[in-house]
Amino acid sequence: MKITSLDVFQLDLPYAGGTYRLSHGRDYDSFDATFVRLRTDTGLEGWGESTPFGATYIAAHARGVRTGIEEMATGVLGRDPRLTDRVWDAMGQRLAGHNHAKAAIDLAVWDLAGKALGLPVHALLGGATGQRMPVISSIHAGSPEDMRARVADHRARGYRGHSIKIGASDAEGGPALDADRIRAVLDGRQTGEFFLVDANGGLSPEHALRLLNLLPAGLDFVLEAPCASWLETLSLRQRCSVPIMLDELVLEDSDLVHMISTDAADGLGLKITKAGGLTPSRRQRDICRAAGLVMSVQDTVGSTLSFAALAHLGSTVPPHLLRCILDVRDMVTLPVGAIDAPIRDGGILLGDAPDVPSLTVLFFVFYALAATQDIAVDGLALTILSPPNRELGATCNAVGQTLGTFLAYVLFILLHSKGLITLGRFLSLWGGAFLASIVAVLLMCG
Repeated sequence: MKITSLDVFQLDLPYAGGTYRLSHGRDYDSFDATFVRLRTDTGLEGWGESTPFGATYIAAHARGVRTGIEEMATGVLGRDPRLTDRVWDAMGQRLAGHNHAKAAIDLAVWDLAGKALGLPVHALLGGATGQRMPVISSIHAGSPEDMRARVADHRARGYRGHSIKIGASDAEGGPALDADRIRAVLDGRQTGEFFLVDANGGLSPEHALRLLNLLPAGLDFVLEAPCASWLETLSLRQRCSVPIMLDELVLEDSDLVHMISTDAADGLGLKITKAGGLTPSRRQRDICRAAGLVMSVQDTVGSTLSFAALAHLGSTVPPHLLRCILDVRDMVTLPVGAIDAPIRDGGILLGDAPDVPSLTVLFFVFYALAATQDIAVDGLALTILSPPNRELGATCNAVGQTLGTFLAYVLFILLHSKGLITLGRFLSLWGGAFLASIVAVLLMCG
């Protein structure tokens, strides 16, 4: 199985809330998304996405995604997508860094690997825990009353976590306004809710300490990405009693190792595009697990395609280490793709519990039809065979069952192991052959 073509598509994803506001006056009303389609010599295709959060969130921008993909394309073509790490290495040999560009290709590679092997991606990542994943909202900076109202709206829609943005400049109100925002959104906090207070690297240690001193004791939240540099973060860490999670500072595996070795934080905001796709995200998940760090599995922003990737990864994190996943579908107005993953009972469960009553009725109908067909085929055989040959009916039946078993099991496993056919195509092929044979028999009998 080899990758034979790589196509790139661009699409603007409008923000669902009008204008998204971060610290330092960063405003966004739309996001430039890049989609990648990989095709293979077996006819399978895989899709990936990279949607940077503008050009000022981290060192990434949308046009750079497409330029980076162009640089790496020749190294990807001809590769086996089932060998995910080898494709990742090939990208690295042609382009250093630029994780945001690698992410789109990497997601498409994992999509192909899952389709080729007939398994969901979470199975390839180690297996889903089978537990519901709490979902976190993304509450951009605004007035305390407005932010509290948006938290209440998401709470009513089943969200158990809330990421609230802070980082007011002195002209806007500084630490006092940020403290008011935190008090407002935590007012009415429900049992089991999780709050991230996210500065996106927009605070100095002095701002953060003044802010924390203004808050009443007992507020339960985690401070995420307070400062823009490691030096500032470590300075704050030594004087801060609030748990800290990091995000923007951790891009590479080595950054995460540095975070752990310096005890800079208690958890990681694991964003797939920021890390460079599922391949490095899987490694960072395992490093966090080994260190006992909690995780919030997210992406910077994106469509349903990005959400599917982060949800599959999130479903493999042990529940005691997974704080939440981000439903980026809620952040944009333009749907791209589809996944059956509604928010129910406070979270999302991939491959939700089956509808047993409906399945019972469906299989009863299938078995009734199979039994009816068996009777009809036996009657048809007795009609077709001439009287002297009717005693051969049992022999024909035995030969047919043996041949059918060989074709359905041995032949399929052989072709599938070579990447030459999928289960869906195999069933379609023999379904067509069955219908053709029935029509032929009817015509001969007529």
